[in-house]
Amino acid sequence: MKKYLTLLVSPFFFACDSSTSKFSEEDGLSVFNADTLKKHIAVLASDDFMGRKPFTEGETKTVNYLVEQFRQLGLEPGNGDSYIQSVPMANILATAAPSMQVKSGKGSFMLKAFDDYIVWTDKTDSSFTLDNADLVFAGYGVVAPEYNWNDYAGLDVKGKVVMVMVNDPGFWIGDSSLFKGKAMTYYGRWTYKFEEAARQGAKACLIIHNTAAASYPFSVQQNSFNTTRLKLDNRGKDIPNCDMIGWIPEHVANRLFVASGFDSTLLKKANQSGFKPVPLNLQLTTSMKVKASFNKSGNVIAKITGSKRPDEVIIYTAHWDHLGIGRPNKDGDSVYNGALDNASGTAGLIEMARAFKSMNKKPERTIVFLAVTAEEQGLLGSAYYAENPLFPVDKTVANINMDGLNRFGKTKDMVVVGQGQSELEDYLNDAITKKGGYLSFDQHTEAGYYYRSDHFNFAKKGIPALFANSGKDFVGKDSSYGKAMEKEFNEKHYHQPSDHYDEKSWTGEGAINDLQLLFTVGRRMAFESSFPKWKEGSEFKLTREKNKP
Repeated sequence: MKKYLTLLVSPFFFACDSSTSKFSEEDGLSVFNADTLKKHIAVLASDDFMGRKPFTEGETKTVNYLVEQFRQLGLEPGNGDSYIQSVPMANILATAAPSMQVKSGKGSFMLKAFDDYIVWTDKTDSSFTLDNADLVFAGYGVVAPEYNWNDYAGLDVKGKVVMVMVNDPGFWIGDSSLFKGKAMTYYGRWTYKFEEAARQGAKACLIIHNTAAASYPFSVQQNSFNTTRLKLDNRGKDIPNCDMIGWIPEHVANRLFVASGFDSTLLKKANQSGFKPVPLNLQLTTSMKVKASFNKSGNVIAKITGSKRPDEVIIYTAHWDHLGIGRPNKDGDSVYNGALDNASGTAGLIEMARAFKSMNKKPERTIVFLAVTAEEQGLLGSAYYAENPLFPVDKTVANINMDGLNRFGKTKDMVVVGQGQSELEDYLNDAITKKGGYLSFDQHTEAGYYYRSDHFNFAKKGIPALFANSGKDFVGKDSSYGKAMEKEFNEKHYHQPSDHYDEKSWTGEGAINDLQLLFTVGRRMAFESSFPKWKEGSEFKLTREKNKP
């Protein structure tokens, strides 16, 4: 998950329309407790939970803890008589050779693994080799008919290595006339780049890293070099994958351009409509050994059955996993505790369940609490649920996702990621304005946050999904404070061992306000008979309309 700051929010009361049953505005709100929330965060983010990586002892402890908390609250199992939805996955350890040979007509040179590139694989074979494989620069690696854009037009990349740019056409030169301008589409996501290269038959795909375009430094990718990665177990399914995939820093890509007789201006030319892929007349040689094991991780799921419309469900989600034990930092700390990301959201899910369970008037719709696995590995747990739903998609009212709660104080604003997507945005706007605050929107749309947490897998199925995160207008602080806090976390703590729980600085005040808001939005829907809708222009609207409730 990409990190954020705080949400404002105090309890409020929605005026009830003709489709809404009345309820007490205080019902459930007083149960939220900062001390209880912090207790759960402290446990989940402790070294004892080993960074909560799937397929480790940390997963066993985490899943057992969540099941026990849901059971103690008196929640019903969400999967028949079980609190677990098994998620079959492959655990892949790809160990790259220490170097890659680059051969040109003028000679050859070596690139050093980790420093100059990182590679891995989503396949489970025992080994892979690039043996003088031709390298092709394919611009952004995008095939988007609706934008009249095809970076692979007239190119056969079967058996070759494609090198592509991260983000959307136009971004690297600031041309807002292409695609959605500054806002990233799914075509800009690194996952799409690998998927498209595989569909084109490429043997390998290397994405050119740029910190602004990727929205995080190259070191984030280096943290996972030669470590195990998880994928859904797709054995027996016809899903294409490249033999090798990975990243290469921009300065190394420029070195490759020069070696092939070009220069960095190719990166600019790739932003022009009609750009044609460029064979670089370079050959790459390297290898990789692979060990794979197969097991099942667990989504943890509990519910409160609705009193009047039990077949209609509202799903709250948070991912319980983080990165486990990995490369030590300068202080020798190797436990990636993931306190903000996402012990906080997981603890919030428990508090959310406690609040709904405490209500004097039982929700009329079923409320589901889903703690998903392997978000950090590519939204795998939520992807599996979306393909294997335990509740019908056409009866799923909405998804509310929690990926990082506020460590600090209150804000006057709150941020909606995915402006103009669904009517859930209007629910939030009503809430904020009634409390004297205001709704703001994601200012870093180039980072593609709407495609980077578990709500996205629900949206792809047409289920309206709310992803709201931190405001920056802190009460009692100047306008620069919020931006400074966000910048500090992203640069120093995101996906680092330093994302740990600090009892002294984590007051819980802002997090409780976050949770009270998200609870109130869900409570409103729990007593409505109508379904929130996608707005005009949303790419998910048609999918919902095909499966109208």
